[in-house]
Amino acid sequence: MGMPGFQTVECRSSGLIFLLTTIFFGVQPHQHLVTRNTWLCRGILLVFKKYIKSSLEFSMDVLSPVGSFSAWDYVVFAVMLLVSAAIGLYYAYVGRHGSQSSGDFLTGGRSMTAVPVAMSLSASFMSAITVLATPAEVYRYGASYVCYGLAYVIVMATCSEIFLPVFYRLGITSTYQYLEMRFNRATRLFGTALFILQTVLYTGIVIYAPALALNQVTGFDLWGAVISTGVVCTFYCTLGGLKAVVWTDVFQVGIMVAGFLAVIIQSVLRQGGVAVILSDATEGGRLDLLDFDLNPLRRHTFWTITFGGAFVWITVYGINQAQVQRYISCKSLAHAKMSLYVNLLGLWVILVCSVFAGLCLYSIYKHCDPWTTGQISSPDQLMPYLVLDILRGYPGLPGLFVAAAYSGTLSTVSSSINALAAVTVEDLVKPYTDLSETQLSFLSKGLSFVYGAVCIGMAGLASLMGGLLQAAVSIFGVVGGPLLGLFSVGILCPFVNATGGLAGLLCGLVLSLWVGIGAQLYPPLPSMSRPLILATHGCNGTLAILNHTIAAHTLGIFNHTIATHTTHSPVWLGNLSSVTTHNYTHSSNRPLIADSWYSVSYLYFSLIGTLTAVSVAIITSLLSGNRKLNPSAGLTLCKEDLTLYCLLSLLKEKLSSSTGKLDLSGTPEGKTGRNNPAFCSMELSNTYTSFSRPPA
Repeated sequence: MGMPGFQTVECRSSGLIFLLTTIFFGVQPHQHLVTRNTWLCRGILLVFKKYIKSSLEFSMDVLSPVGSFSAWDYVVFAVMLLVSAAIGLYYAYVGRHGSQSSGDFLTGGRSMTAVPVAMSLSASFMSAITVLATPAEVYRYGASYVCYGLAYVIVMATCSEIFLPVFYRLGITSTYQYLEMRFNRATRLFGTALFILQTVLYTGIVIYAPALALNQVTGFDLWGAVISTGVVCTFYCTLGGLKAVVWTDVFQVGIMVAGFLAVIIQSVLRQGGVAVILSDATEGGRLDLLDFDLNPLRRHTFWTITFGGAFVWITVYGINQAQVQRYISCKSLAHAKMSLYVNLLGLWVILVCSVFAGLCLYSIYKHCDPWTTGQISSPDQLMPYLVLDILRGYPGLPGLFVAAAYSGTLSTVSSSINALAAVTVEDLVKPYTDLSETQLSFLSKGLSFVYGAVCIGMAGLASLMGGLLQAAVSIFGVVGGPLLGLFSVGILCPFVNATGGLAGLLCGLVLSLWVGIGAQLYPPLPSMSRPLILATHGCNGTLAILNHTIAAHTLGIFNHTIATHTTHSPVWLGNLSSVTTHNYTHSSNRPLIADSWYSVSYLYFSLIGTLTAVSVAIITSLLSGNRKLNPSAGLTLCKEDLTLYCLLSLLKEKLSSSTGKLDLSGTPEGKTGRNNPAFCSMELSNTYTSFSRPPA
């Protein structure tokens, strides 16, 4: 087992020698020895490191591993991959009859219905990181994460009423086409470049990070998993296009829920019922859900999760190409809106399953935390560890959970590959070439293959990035906020011009990157994140005895010593195998801004970028003139786009009918069904001519 913590602990002789001589000899050293012998300190540190490492390795040998993968587990995982590939083959076979345009390949012919699109929307960003990290989040910080259920309602209402009607009416394939229609080509290209960069980076991490966590616990082959998932994704995206992606998402979201249910049911049976798990969670402080503290520095409160989280997810469902591309593929506006609300049910199911899985984790390990005792090296490994612990007697079920985790990976990666191909064709190829639809279709398939290979390569690069993984994921979230601000002012503020929009995007990006990167360099203090207590007093075995001894005596002395004799104030948060200390310097070494601006909850990063972009865009547009700018009809939100307005108009029409009776038997579907602009003969070039661009 690796010992990364010793590489990060700074050798401060005044604290370390005091600690080591107290541990090994039971006496306190003379102050002269403590303050002068730095090289002796380093030598003792090296010996101490090797001693603890060998002790922990010996302990791990004494304690039999929690379990390993059987042949049936690999069979279940292989079946999941084969079914996903078969769906791609099926749609490739169906699509070979007749000519398939690039639009058909990238948007499914805009003939999809609400339910499969809704399930695909649910699966697209519920990656393996969600499957592994959300239960671990609940285990460490409590079930306040469930407040995301309310945030999802805000997200779906906002996206279905503001963004969806405009994008659907324009009949666009890439969301960034809207930026050129509303502002100018430079804004479109800048938005496209940001999307491609963040998506390639994030997709590589989504492939690699869960594979690493599962490999370290289950022994599941790391690069075999990375390459197989990447190849299968690329295969069915290249052959089947969006239809294959959507229907594999439907299959994979079912696998994800089944994997969660297998863990939850066995945990409930083992613990003696749901009531026992909830009682344990209550005693451990995991069910303190509603924290109404308004302090923006607190990591998770009702406000940060509900409203900060809502802005994060609006950037995903409102403007992200991977999601927009799905709901504009529906055959009517009614189906598109319905897909968002049915998707809400899917998000709730996944959220409840993941949160309750975290409570099951705590109930089972409430007296012996495997992370603190060093049996795993990171919280992301908690769920795989639990699976092998409680399901090892049921061949195939551990494989079902791993299939669930990788289903999340497949759904996210396939969505990203398809979206990357769409924006490349629509934003970087079509406007500058005169290729036929057949050529564009082949190009779309080729780009799907290329981006699949790039994402696999990015996973290889992610393996070398180490501690930058978390920073990369944070930056991915940071970029969405300014883009959301740009789209928002374009749709809601007709007077905002191209100069204001681009200025707002740049300022929002700079500010959100500043706070995001600063938070990585100077992590918030634990008093703001407030991790809950993880106990080890109920552990058995050599490792538990060693851990209890060190936890009770060594690290207690260590924390007291370093706090007393050095200028650092460490906070020990677990993982004894690494003896990792998080050093937070006093104000002399830690900037004042680190405990204010850099400590803002990460869920507010998107909100900061959005508000900055909106404010700067409005102010710049007002100062640069063109206050009476009037964009072409269809580029901004109108009252007819609102569901409530349509319902009231329909009700008024029925009440004012000549019969005087309220006739609710009719349906507008006969008049408005299949009203997708793709069914019109209007080409994209004609769309550009009909929507005049506003001046900068």
